[in-house]
Amino acid sequence: MTETSTAALTDISGDYTIDTAHSRLGFVARHAMVTKVRGSFAEWQGTAHIDTATPADSWVKLTIDAASVTTGSADRDGHLKSADFFDVENFPEWTFSSTAVSRDGDEWTVVGDLTIKDVTHAVTIEFEEGGSAKDPFGNLRVGFEGEATVNRKDWGLTWNAALETGGILVSEKIKLEFDVSAIRNV
Repeated sequence: MTETSTAALTDISGDYTIDTAHSRLGFVARHAMVTKVRGSFAEWQGTAHIDTATPADSWVKLTIDAASVTTGSADRDGHLKSADFFDVENFPEWTFSSTAVSRDGDEWTVVGDLTIKDVTHAVTIEFEEGGSAKDPFGNLRVGFEGEATVNRKDWGLTWNAALETGGILVSEKIKLEFDVSAIRNV
């Protein structure tokens, strides 16, 4: 656990709903080979089952509204939603469903199927357990931070432009970032 975490639960096993208002599902891409552009999805939902005794019995499921992408630029967001990238008119929803979960102390590895534009590939996400807390409303929460690097071309996200100085406008490698706060179901 990180130095700033809390521990309201000695065993975090149980069923959870991700609190998307206090979580972030984001990504980082290199732009013009010189800087990073960050984005996230405003509309998504997820559930999880955590089994600390038998981590392989744990699972995670996410549904993401692709049109809810936000990067801080309306023009860029519009381009991402277009047929050049996400094609949200034809493929409005992305999904992730875990196929394997393992644990080593506070480190969790979640392998699952990520579906974008009806193309599915396995993704491995490394998570660090961030602790547990009881919030002022009586909810028991757990936190996790994770990331994975994927090649966007694997899902048919191939649009790009060559730079006059060499290289490409948008990196093929994309870092996915997960900051998750989940509430234990009652």
